[in-house]
Amino acid sequence: MTSPFAPGTPGWIRSLERTDLQVSAVCLGGSPLGSMPRLYGRDVPADEGVATVLAALDSPIRFIDTSNGYSDGESERRIGAALTLADGKPDDVTIATKVDPSGSDYSGARVRASVAESRERLGLDFLPLVHLHDPEFFDFDEITQPGGAVDALVELRERGQVGAIGIAGGRVQEIARYVALDVFDVMLVHNRWTLLDRSAGPLIEDALSRGMAVLNAAVYGGGILAAAPGTGPSTYGYREAPPEVLAAVDAMHRVCASYGTDLRTAALQFSLRDSRFTSTIVGMSSPARIASTLEAASLDLPDDLFRDLEKLLPPEHTWLDAD
Repeated sequence: MTSPFAPGTPGWIRSLERTDLQVSAVCLGGSPLGSMPRLYGRDVPADEGVATVLAALDSPIRFIDTSNGYSDGESERRIGAALTLADGKPDDVTIATKVDPSGSDYSGARVRASVAESRERLGLDFLPLVHLHDPEFFDFDEITQPGGAVDALVELRERGQVGAIGIAGGRVQEIARYVALDVFDVMLVHNRWTLLDRSAGPLIEDALSRGMAVLNAAVYGGGILAAAPGTGPSTYGYREAPPEVLAAVDAMHRVCASYGTDLRTAALQFSLRDSRFTSTIVGMSSPARIASTLEAASLDLPDDLFRDLEKLLPPEHTWLDAD
């Protein structure tokens, strides 16, 4: 049987709240496309990155997410190269990117420069969705001051130079401050609503109550939920995983096997089954991953599997933003 959110089903293409954009339930995440061996364990040659984007364009995936800062812009360059080979962006494909600082500069001027750089690399005159990326590493008062980064992004939207604007980041306590500004259309969370971590629960509810769309990224926690049993990293969300998390992963592998599936598939579907998320962003860096991710999205998994996995959720003190 096929899952209710498989490609081709009525639930596969969704409207992004507060925007006129349509996106697919699964989004190609561009973080590994430009090659980040420190995070992902291998180099991604340029031709493989471009081929991955071309495979996505030739698939039911209609949403691509990237960032100015991914591999110093290489992710955007490879997406742009693929769009050129495809004779331009298909009309039904949405490409989102993010503004990033330059060193310690996260000023309004830097935001405008970041958008200009992204346009050039992607070969797009108009960016339909642009996120403010990882502002939690900078002073909130500085980022939100008059004429600062937030003001600059809002102004770009008001002038029609970009479409919707979003907030994308990690630590939920900091991202909540930006959501409370009530200026963003979309929120992107990563690593904080998965089979192992629910740090983003209150933040997600707050964003939804404000009419924002919510995107869920890094549902594999940096790889620990995607690897075969006994082969995964000992980290979750780029940090060393506590013993309770490692034990939960081992137990989850066994539960998934008892249902005839694997943990990678369950981790993806855990997010896809959650109607609060307009799209689930999955980092992919090979054409084969495009095919395997779509196959995983299509499998019909029983509700009992997820009830059993829920019993293995690690205690709250192990979550990334528990404090």
